[in-house]
Amino acid sequence: MTTARDIMHTGVSCIQENETLEDAARKMKELDVGALPICGEDDRLHGIITDRDIVVKCLAKGKDPRTMAAGQFEQGKPVTIDADTDTDRVLQVMEEHRIRRLPVVENHRLVGMISEADLARRLPEERVGHFVESVCAAT
Repeated sequence: MTTARDIMHTGVSCIQENETLEDAARKMKELDVGALPICGEDDRLHGIITDRDIVVKCLAKGKDPRTMAAGQFEQGKPVTIDADTDTDRVLQVMEEHRIRRLPVVENHRLVGMISEADLARRLPEERVGHFVESVCAAT
């Protein structure tokens, strides 16, 4: 059985909720990623911020990314998956919630992230195709 742990990428770096969107954008560039988990002082996952969030919810609205905190983008409890969950369930959760990035947790701590690219690299083409059709296709 293939699990979330088998397909996730590790070494996920968080942006602290009190850091600015400018900090988040800089970190995304350095890490070559399009999303960052938002973590609190408790070192727990509080949300996720994407490059699109920064553009659409900050810049396009005339707000200043140097003064807006990443924590302002926390929107309820983030969808996560346990590291030992099988990949069928991983895909089901991502499709059900129409998300392209899924934080992986173990003992309530962030241990990895699953992205579309991770799915494409580690799962059969047929399964990835169905995922893309379900999540990414226009409704």
